[in-house]
Amino acid sequence: MRTMSIIYALANQKGGVGKTTTAVNLGAYLVERGQRVLLVDIDPQANATSSLGVERVSVPISTYDVLVNDIPFARIVRSVDQTGLELAPSSPDLAGATVELVEMPQREYRLHKALQALSSSHAYDYVLIDCPPSLGILTVSGLTAATGGVIIPVQCEYLALEGLSQLARVIRLVRQALNPELTLRGLVMTMYDARTNLSQQVVAEVRRHFRKRVFKAIIPRSVRLSEAPSFGVPINVHAPRSSGAEAYDALAEELLMGDGRLNDARGD
Repeated sequence: MRTMSIIYALANQKGGVGKTTTAVNLGAYLVERGQRVLLVDIDPQANATSSLGVERVSVPISTYDVLVNDIPFARIVRSVDQTGLELAPSSPDLAGATVELVEMPQREYRLHKALQALSSSHAYDYVLIDCPPSLGILTVSGLTAATGGVIIPVQCEYLALEGLSQLARVIRLVRQALNPELTLRGLVMTMYDARTNLSQQVVAEVRRHFRKRVFKAIIPRSVRLSEAPSFGVPINVHAPRSSGAEAYDALAEELLMGDGRLNDARGD
């Protein structure tokens, strides 16, 4: 018997850390393991949308319409044939939502309420929310809706910890004021270069600070991962035997195991 959806927000106010790459590819490998997954793109840049081969300027209705015009998710969701993922696409219109939402009552809860109908209908095992690289109203909305917690991709670079304290503070504020269930599900180390001491040092430092909240699976720096969005497919379609593919497969398995859902996955 299927349980209610686990909703995760993927967030980091620092851009270029592999947030969208993680949302798309983690979702794809959860599908491979028998899970029903909805990827919700609330980033005005719509990178998750275009990474799955959907032209952002051609989207007739999007998450903008869900947040601003009360359109139900069922009307905007589309299937991504090659992957089995389902996508709630973003569009450039979402850039204006930040201003339009200011005057709306309970604006932080609008995404949460829209997702609850999907969650209670058992249509999806997982909902992954790809948040914009900021700590504005859209990201706060994503954190408020994240009943399962927040996943933070962290790039393996010298300034990896910069900004994490600010994000942790926002998470605490959202937990206190908007979403008492919000937890830090885990940090994903991305763009790891095994050839450098720096990457190893950064991973060690992050694990020292966050201990068991850091996923064991580490995402390598990979040309295949970088080029997959230009083909409009996740890494499991573009280069399924690459190191990046293996890493995201391992991350999906680790997440399922931690959520107690590995036995529900196909082939286990």
